[in-house]
Amino acid sequence: MNEKLVKKAQELRHRGFTTGEIADELNVSKDTARWLILQGKDSKTEDKSEKAPVDFAINWNSLGGSSIRMKYVSAAMADMALKYGEPDVIVGITVSGIPFATMMAEIVGADISVFHPIKHRKMEEDAKGAISSNFAAVEGRNVVIVDDVITSGKTITEAAKVFKDLGAIPLAVVVLIDKAGIFDVENVPVESLIRVSRLG
Repeated sequence: MNEKLVKKAQELRHRGFTTGEIADELNVSKDTARWLILQGKDSKTEDKSEKAPVDFAINWNSLGGSSIRMKYVSAAMADMALKYGEPDVIVGITVSGIPFATMMAEIVGADISVFHPIKHRKMEEDAKGAISSNFAAVEGRNVVIVDDVITSGKTITEAAKVFKDLGAIPLAVVVLIDKAGIFDVENVPVESLIRVSRLG
């Protein structure tokens, strides 16, 4: 694994980021984020020999740093979502799904909502992801779920379940990059601009 990723994971941990937040920042799985943290010099673990998980680190800084590029990519993502019907609400998964969702909502004339996945919340026995009360309600409405990268599919699966439990109708999940090759979750179609496939 890249030493820069190990260093960045350590910096984020030192700044108080949770493992889930580190995974989001580096666009890797939680398992990979955990492994990166254990490789750092500040780690108290004795065994750093554990093999790195198979993963791809995604860096979309050249996109995320430009509002114009984000707008064009969001328009493409909105176009993919519209083939499943007219959404009432576009839901961004925190943190990196929110900019795409915001621009997509403006493009299609929908409301915006925000989903906080369990990986960003305290682990309680009955913990699950939550919808922010500061944004549009989703109950009884057609929603499109938006995120930047699918690594394992756990977050989008969790989101689809939560929305269905709330009485929302998830039309589709739309992401920038799919590293897991997922085409549907909870009977909700998944669309991605880029699918990463591992050969061999």
